[in-house]
Amino acid sequence: MLVVEVFWEILKRPTLGEIVREMLMILGPVGIAFFLGVMIGWAWKPRWANLGNCEIDSLVSSSPPLSLMPSTLKNQDFGSKSNQSLQHPSSVNMDRNVVEGPTTLLLSSNPNCSSSIAKKDENRLLLTDEDLKHLWHLVEKKDGGPQWKHMMNRSTPSMQYQAWQRDPETGPPQYCSKTVYENATPELMRDFFWDDEFRFKWDDMLSHAAILEEFPNSGTSVVHWIRKFPFFCSDREYTIGRRIWELERSYYCVTKGVPIPWVPRKQKPRRVDLYYSSWFIQSVESKCEVTFFHHEDMGISWEIAKFGVRQGMWGAARKVERGFRLYQQERAFSKTISLHVVMDQMSTKIDEKYLASLESEEEEEEDDEVADMAETTTKVAEVVGMKVPKLLLFGGVVMVACSIDRGLFSKAVIFGVAKRFGSIGRQVGPQR
Repeated sequence: MLVVEVFWEILKRPTLGEIVREMLMILGPVGIAFFLGVMIGWAWKPRWANLGNCEIDSLVSSSPPLSLMPSTLKNQDFGSKSNQSLQHPSSVNMDRNVVEGPTTLLLSSNPNCSSSIAKKDENRLLLTDEDLKHLWHLVEKKDGGPQWKHMMNRSTPSMQYQAWQRDPETGPPQYCSKTVYENATPELMRDFFWDDEFRFKWDDMLSHAAILEEFPNSGTSVVHWIRKFPFFCSDREYTIGRRIWELERSYYCVTKGVPIPWVPRKQKPRRVDLYYSSWFIQSVESKCEVTFFHHEDMGISWEIAKFGVRQGMWGAARKVERGFRLYQQERAFSKTISLHVVMDQMSTKIDEKYLASLESEEEEEEDDEVADMAETTTKVAEVVGMKVPKLLLFGGVVMVACSIDRGLFSKAVIFGVAKRFGSIGRQVGPQR
């Protein structure tokens, strides 16, 4: 009753200005307190609030893939602390430029990062040579898309950064960046981008990462990500296919959203289906150059997304560099690698002839399509060629007859012409 009386007294004020002022004096502090509570609650969200996202309907187990273990280790219990690291299988060819000496495969100790997999089918082709060709065309600016618009050119003592953006006819905005890192190798940069175990140390937006499937024959893997966003945007979920093609110490690294039917959709976090994020990594004059292409449809206004990217692009680039320098330090003193790095080192080896063959196959397909179209056009012309002039003449006669008389005369003329054309058609038709 006291609240009602207070509001009633405010409404008795003689002018509208006084009413608004009194209402603001009462409701203003309440609104500020509510906003501060939301902000503090987001910043101090407890860790257990995200633990429910780590379970994927019991399809993910806590054991590493048996295909990557020595036979003597397959029957051991990997749940105990004494078995948290495994001697890396000798069948995996490690990069000597990055790690020398004995290397240990480190299983994930992060509760939000799982090194588990589901049953896999090696015959499934989630990422194919078409994905390689698409990234190659993007790098060579031969993809046929619209012109890139320059956004920024920034640098630090150890990094040079450029960024572009374009709007395709359909789909979300697309982004491209080129970063040159001092004192870096393509191999270590490749490992850095693939290592989800280490990503938790520098990417504060990643709240969950798990390996869902692995295909050692091609080095392909499927990962499950959950990324957190500010309070005005709910978290997003991704199922991402990843594969690397190696060309003489240059790396075409493709990651894109792939459908995984046995990972059910949930209301929250929201699944992002259209996702593409790929790198071309190469050595340029003793430096490492990374060309990056990215686009995704998060389900929000593209104009709002473009504004957010413009505001945060340079900050994100600096955060990536800080994370990479920290990764350099850890890899220099550590002899352990994560399962993600094991998979990225199983890349598909190609050469320039292989890329050229992809281009020639595309040209042959285009030539075949042109030839088929020409053949079809010729056949249609042969069939219709005799009939088109007759149809035009018949239509003209009908128009003249109808314009002269609407009685029996016009009907007789039309009937006679039709009968004449019918006899001509039987004469030029195939003889039985």
